[in-house]
Amino acid sequence: MNHRRRWRLLIPVALLAFAGVMIWWRGPNWHAVGHAFTRVQWEWVVAAIGLNLLSVVARAACWNTTIKQALPKPWPGFSLVFSAFCVGLLGNVVIPGRVGELARVAVLARRLPDRQGTWGRLIGSVVAHRMFDLLPVTVLVAWVFVTAGLPAWATTSLIVVLGVSLAVLAFVLLAARPPQKGASGELGAVRELIAQARIGLRIMRAPLPAATAAGFQSLGWVCQLFAVWTAMRAFNIDQPITVAGLVLVLMNVATIFPLWPGNVGLLQAAIAFPLRPYGVAYGKGFAFGIGLQAIEASVGVGIGLVFLAREGLSLATLREMPQGAADADRELEEPERARAGVSG
Repeated sequence: MNHRRRWRLLIPVALLAFAGVMIWWRGPNWHAVGHAFTRVQWEWVVAAIGLNLLSVVARAACWNTTIKQALPKPWPGFSLVFSAFCVGLLGNVVIPGRVGELARVAVLARRLPDRQGTWGRLIGSVVAHRMFDLLPVTVLVAWVFVTAGLPAWATTSLIVVLGVSLAVLAFVLLAARPPQKGASGELGAVRELIAQARIGLRIMRAPLPAATAAGFQSLGWVCQLFAVWTAMRAFNIDQPITVAGLVLVLMNVATIFPLWPGNVGLLQAAIAFPLRPYGVAYGKGFAFGIGLQAIEASVGVGIGLVFLAREGLSLATLREMPQGAADADRELEEPERARAGVSG
């Protein structure tokens, strides 16, 4: 088993090394990249970091709103939700496979002991939380398409992603209804988890809370848009907010399919090439892409490590938490199902 883990760790390292070689061989003029960093205006970097932090707070508030529909009272305080959300951000950066989404569920579930179905309901709340990205993303893409245009490769990718997202949204709306009362005791472990996850989607059928959650998520995207614009100012790229919107869209397109950790190199190229028609040299645009990714990662990793330590956890523990939390949740449900069987 240890050998398998080592091989799994070697794969992303090898891919990242390959990406590094390709960037160095076919990459930008590194002298121009270095020169761009010598002229960075650090006050704008601080502003971009602050806006990214505000974006994280707004997105955590969106998840907190979905949780209030998913769980019965007493609800976890926002500080607990924010802590779990930040640990999840860290997990998404340092662990492959979007494990951070399950990690945030695991961190919050361990703070809610003796609650039946918590794991499944929180998974449902995470799915609902991600669905609230669809509105601001659609608006952003339409705005950028009309005002700044999009490369053909990005347009094709976005059409596919938005189509799949709409199909998933339709499925989530259909699934967002509670199971039949009294049936939970008759379900197996997997079906019970699905039933609880459907309860976690309850916000999708609650118009006012759904509008509140969508508002928080949209605010998060607006903060991120202005963070990109301020980062452009930090690298002396004096372009309007529409160009920042173009960069934000292309960033998300370039990271849809993680070919290696962070898609480093590919992300920078996806930003630098479309900036050339706006008079931004490729080397300068590449440097901006490096800085922008570093700014975003510094927020996710920085506050993630702070709250990971606050929770008394380590990165090694974080990798094992999703399975451990699921097992603990099933242990809580077994006595309940046994009692239901006896009473039946």
